[in-house]
Amino acid sequence: MGGVDKGLQVFCGKSLVETALQRLRQQAGGAPGQIAINANRNLAQYQSMGVPVWIDSMPDFAGPLAGFLTAMRQCQGSYEFLLCVPCDSPLFPLDLLARLSCALTAKRADIAMAMAPELQENASTVLRPQPVFCLMRTSLADSLQSFMDGGGRKIGAWTASHRQTKLAFDAVHDEPRAFANTNTLSELHDLEQI
Repeated sequence: MGGVDKGLQVFCGKSLVETALQRLRQQAGGAPGQIAINANRNLAQYQSMGVPVWIDSMPDFAGPLAGFLTAMRQCQGSYEFLLCVPCDSPLFPLDLLARLSCALTAKRADIAMAMAPELQENASTVLRPQPVFCLMRTSLADSLQSFMDGGGRKIGAWTASHRQTKLAFDAVHDEPRAFANTNTLSELHDLEQI
């Protein structure tokens, strides 16, 4: 989006981050015990949204794993699990937490990750992992710290070293574009039409 802060872009009259906060509060079975924002710039604007704002503990904007690590460290001792969602996918399911939690428990996994249908050029559909939509044990913080200290930055490379389960969000009632992320203002406006 040309270097602008995605979380502050407007979607259906609210910023993307406000939309994400609202959807987290509306989760089936109840909202997460603690909701927070991971941000590294425009902190005053994020702090005005009424939830804690956590700044990455790793320097140099080390990507989504840095946000995972920061949140895990904040949650350790208080929460056994951490649900992560990006703010640039404003239609994520309202039953995301419940379904990932059931999958994690049923498979005795450390990480439950969403998978969503993606339309291919040949008009077929494949399920693709959505690694930033995940539920994970906060006890994995030391493992993630070691991975990142060793230069690791790929979510899939780190999650592959733990018991994980991937859950398809492709049921008849699921919104096909629930995990669509917006990288341009045009994509953001297209999602507003759903």
